[in-house]
Amino acid sequence: MTTATASGPLRILPVTLGDLRACLAAGWQDFRRAPLFGVFFGAVYSLCGLLIYVILQIWQIPWAILPLAVGFPLLGPFVAVGLYEVSRRLAAGAPLSWSAVLSVILRQKDRQIPSISAVIVGLFLLWLFIADVIYALFLGLNTYERYGGLADMLASANGIAMLSVGGAVGAGLAFVLFGVTAVSLPLLLDREVDFVTAMITSFGVIRANPGPMLGWAVFIAMAMLAAMLPAFLGLLVVLPILGHATWHLYKRALAPDEPG
Repeated sequence: MTTATASGPLRILPVTLGDLRACLAAGWQDFRRAPLFGVFFGAVYSLCGLLIYVILQIWQIPWAILPLAVGFPLLGPFVAVGLYEVSRRLAAGAPLSWSAVLSVILRQKDRQIPSISAVIVGLFLLWLFIADVIYALFLGLNTYERYGGLADMLASANGIAMLSVGGAVGAGLAFVLFGVTAVSLPLLLDREVDFVTAMITSFGVIRANPGPMLGWAVFIAMAMLAAMLPAFLGLLVVLPILGHATWHLYKRALAPDEPG
């Protein structure tokens, strides 16, 4: 399967479960070779999560941590752009320094990544809006204190219904975003393509490899949610490994540019 671009076709390759395991192993190796970069980008993500959680506590809406926990991983691919650059440099044997990596990230403002980032943030905000509507539909104006606490509210009949509907809607949006970002961000970092082509190509990779890619999506979701449980601290390791692994998945899923 191919996707046409101005510079030529992007040819999609088969991806197997063995490829995914190899990508994870390569991601772990990249993290071990450049741990400070991984911890730095993971820390940025973790601190943002902790800050949002504290704000929700101050505003006395702790129930909102649930849609946040579902939607927050949606922003992960954007944060991982720096990790893609680290993996790219490690594979190419290019110099690896903070100035080199950060300068590449800053240069993306003049390319296509801000456009796809707007799509990612837009979907995240849409999810938070939908989650608020679902909460209002099932729990109305009731506060969690009326139920005796957040746990009792979620264990009520309306709470269980809210979680069921919210989980289904959240899963649907998460799948859409996974389709948009499966390989699109490393593709935009590595090649001169427009963001629409990158998103179409990303969906094309999933369509060409539905079983392995859906398994990859489930694995990422479970790993990210588990990493968020201990006060977001697990993201210090999980996010960089997945970020590096995504770069290697992109390299396996798309054939190299043919010399022209």
